[in-house]
Amino acid sequence: MAKDTKNNNYTASDIYVLEGLEPVRKRPGMYIGSTGVDGLHHLIQEVFDNSRDEAMQGFATEVEIALLPGNHVRTADNGRGIPVEIHKQTKVSALETVMCTLHAGGKFGGESYKIAGGLHGVGVSVVNALSVWMRAEVHRDGEKYVQEYKRGKPVSKVKKISASKFNGTVVSFEPDPEVFKEIKFDWNKILNHLRQQAYLVKSLKIRIIDARDYKGKINDEKVLFLHSLALPVNSHTFYFEGGLLSLIKFLNKNEKPIHDKIFYIEKEGIGSGIEKIEISLQYVEDIIIKEVSFANNIHTPEGGMHLTGFRTALTRTLNDYARKNNLIKEGEDNFTGEDVREGLTAVVSISLREPQFEGQTKAKLGNPEARTAMEAVFSEAFSSYLEENPSDARAIINKVVLALKARKAAKAAKESVLRKGILEGLTLPGKLADCQSRDPADSELFIVEGDSAGGSSKQARDRRTQAILPLRGKILNVERARIDKMLASKEIKALVIALGAAIAEEFNIDKIRYHKIIIATDADVDGSHIRTLLLTLFYRYYLPVIEQGYLYIALPPLYRIQKGKEILYAYNDNEKNKIVGKSEGYNVQRYKGLGEMNPEQLWETTMDPGKRLMKQVAIEDAENADKIFEILMGSEVEPRKIFIQTHAKAVQNLDV
Repeated sequence: MAKDTKNNNYTASDIYVLEGLEPVRKRPGMYIGSTGVDGLHHLIQEVFDNSRDEAMQGFATEVEIALLPGNHVRTADNGRGIPVEIHKQTKVSALETVMCTLHAGGKFGGESYKIAGGLHGVGVSVVNALSVWMRAEVHRDGEKYVQEYKRGKPVSKVKKISASKFNGTVVSFEPDPEVFKEIKFDWNKILNHLRQQAYLVKSLKIRIIDARDYKGKINDEKVLFLHSLALPVNSHTFYFEGGLLSLIKFLNKNEKPIHDKIFYIEKEGIGSGIEKIEISLQYVEDIIIKEVSFANNIHTPEGGMHLTGFRTALTRTLNDYARKNNLIKEGEDNFTGEDVREGLTAVVSISLREPQFEGQTKAKLGNPEARTAMEAVFSEAFSSYLEENPSDARAIINKVVLALKARKAAKAAKESVLRKGILEGLTLPGKLADCQSRDPADSELFIVEGDSAGGSSKQARDRRTQAILPLRGKILNVERARIDKMLASKEIKALVIALGAAIAEEFNIDKIRYHKIIIATDADVDGSHIRTLLLTLFYRYYLPVIEQGYLYIALPPLYRIQKGKEILYAYNDNEKNKIVGKSEGYNVQRYKGLGEMNPEQLWETTMDPGKRLMKQVAIEDAENADKIFEILMGSEVEPRKIFIQTHAKAVQNLDV
């Protein structure tokens, strides 16, 4: 047989070795998650984490982050300052080693950092690699040292430039536009992250300065912190001595607690590499669960072993207490994890020497010893809390008993709805006018307001791909209702069956019958309210629909403008004024609702895929979205009043 030589041109020259920080520039998403908004802000977090870690060791008391003109970011701390002497292994300055080498830093051994946020040792070097320019300034041992870099490579050696009366490190950088398509820092996003960090590190002062629009020259040569220059710019300072207790109060500021004393435990020196565990919790008169977890002060949005240990201990401890005090009778079911977490606000924080995070962005903690330690520490402390505070304990148990009853009622309601959907073949005579297509990718569901709009849209639609579901009146506000009451609503039940993918924990995005779900309500106050109620429903019970990009809001025109045979549509007052101006002879019709349009107009303006305008509903910041829904749709009036008063001037096109 002849030898196959077709693949013999695969040689050693085809093997590429990426040196230094080249891997970061080649695959930035591997190191910062993405090159979008989150990745951009991750740069600030990585640099801040180094300063924060200095504070966690007791070497820094202040950290300052400044947003400067030209997309520059400046972070400063009053810690020890990065060492500048020659590193034995790399033969260059320790500062250059830290700034330009992956997996280099003081967090891999020894006693410099017992606990730290950095896991992979790639933090500041990754920021350097993804910055068009970076400058490190070290104040140490009475001297000031400086080194600058360009896209991860040093421009010069570390230089001693002057004497200094400070101790600390200043890192300035500008994100690389070759990496980030849009460089636009979100003040509130940064503010929320730093507030969170201030709660986690007691007595650390964290300041953020927004000087992006400052027109003067900022001369920081002789200062460590910019705030000492007293610039006329926006700034905010966080400082909390209460730690997680303060954070619980902040998270529950718009809620009604059901018990007075907030639970809190802090324990250090636990063993097995666990340096500290800190937990605080409080139950409120709500059904929403708020759990926030941290490992080495890094927010772990996907939880992990530490949160699993907390949940297990919470369920077991409350069951044990209830059985011991005859609050659960013989033969009755135990509380489930779902029962004991309803209305719970909890913050769980663990500090450990060798954290094992899943993914470079550290969304989930994987250390099994974290679960064991968390279970043991929390079980003992929470059992004591319940025994020492019997009135608070009884209030918590009563809350959990209500949740258990509601869970059983909700299960029956969900089974009833799902069974009804199966028996009726997922059709609702007189309600849902379904489309002919059975391919979800081609199918659209228009949720319209009222029978009149329903009638017009049924005539206007493309029957092959467009389904119509008219809703009568305002649906139930699900922010204030348990799922059993929610499913008792005919309108919500109709929508659940129409979507065909169940609801809550049974929801399966793969079974959803439409990949475009379009909310089409009238352009008035009632229409806006109905739209908000539907958005609340989807956010709380169909979040994957939003995350997959399946939810839309129709944008029907406000005006039909005719002059002679020419017909134009305007979607707001500005467009109308541009068309009409002060000319005469225009017939202007203002639509108050979709039902006022005839089928031809409705198709042409709102339903025709080639001409219509729609907004895709997206969630850039789920935590902030959660707070907004809680304020606007929750039971507390005062927070909603304050929100409306604060943002009233920003409202446009208000229809009264």
